[in-house]
Amino acid sequence: MSRYFYKSIFDFSILIIIHLVLLPVWLILWIIIPIAIWIEDRGPIFYIQTRLGKNGKEFSLYKFRSMVPNAENETGAVWAKENDDRVTKVGKFLRDRALDELPQVINLWKGDLSLVGPRPERPEIMKEILLDFPLYIERLKVKPGLTGPAQVYGRYSTAPKDKFKYDREYIDNMSIFLDIKLLIISVLYTLKAKWQKMDR
Repeated sequence: MSRYFYKSIFDFSILIIIHLVLLPVWLILWIIIPIAIWIEDRGPIFYIQTRLGKNGKEFSLYKFRSMVPNAENETGAVWAKENDDRVTKVGKFLRDRALDELPQVINLWKGDLSLVGPRPERPEIMKEILLDFPLYIERLKVKPGLTGPAQVYGRYSTAPKDKFKYDREYIDNMSIFLDIKLLIISVLYTLKAKWQKMDR
């Protein structure tokens, strides 16, 4: 039996618990966030990207839009960077609190994502990375995650080779206990970012 067998059961159990416990909060967020995004610039509420899942299978990743409409029309897919001037005011608020990722709950229920794993790359970005760093393809051995070691221990703009070090270590040592640890740290980091923003 694969040592990854626990993943689906673990993800499903956590999703059920979180939805039951936080149902009122979910409902409020799913009402307020779309209204705020629409009021700011009357643009689309959601942003949909093609990402690579396990074994390179493509899927649609859902986010609340945090950039100006049609932000990539001229540039195409580009590397993530901090202090991106294309990010809207509402988008910055959402990103600081990881709320732009909330619609990825849909991807979790669909089975595109696991709660923990390497973050899924865009096909265009993956091709670019593989030209200089072929080993990066090994990240596709497992299902990508809503959060992962590179997000917990790295930064938003962490270089691919550094991401790979974190992700490779995770893939080699996957366990339910490691997933729980990374989930707890991710939640704590999100809350810390929120508190820091409120203190400014």
